[in-house]
Amino acid sequence: MSTGRSILVVDDDEDFRVSLRSLLAAQGYDVIEADSGKEGLRKLVEHKPAAILLDVMMESPVEGYCITHALKNMDEYAAYRNTPIFMVSSIEGSPDDLFSLSIYADLIRPDRYLTKPLDIPRFLDLLQKAVLAPATATAA
Repeated sequence: MSTGRSILVVDDDEDFRVSLRSLLAAQGYDVIEADSGKEGLRKLVEHKPAAILLDVMMESPVEGYCITHALKNMDEYAAYRNTPIFMVSSIEGSPDDLFSLSIYADLIRPDRYLTKPLDIPRFLDLLQKAVLAPATATAA
């Protein structure tokens, strides 16, 4: 169950997950980890995190896009549509760059696209704003 400060990290790179776990825990976040898209979807439903950090290339070269599509478009994940998705990848081009001519780009677009290595201060600022946004909206 989400504490409101839990973050789901879905990445097949264990070193990256360990680094993020350490960074996020130091910022007061609870970190849930998954090393595949399938495990990430299971843990999403189980833990209901405040945000998702998602790699692109895992089991397949487009796994992250498949997960983003499922979360934004499939009825079984409708309860999670407002969960911020941060796609974090070593791929330089964002979905808008890579799929600029596709009429389906909106179906796979994450809320934020960040490249590795992360700009830590910017990343933490964006994450904090995304996690606090729902609480601020309901408090207003």
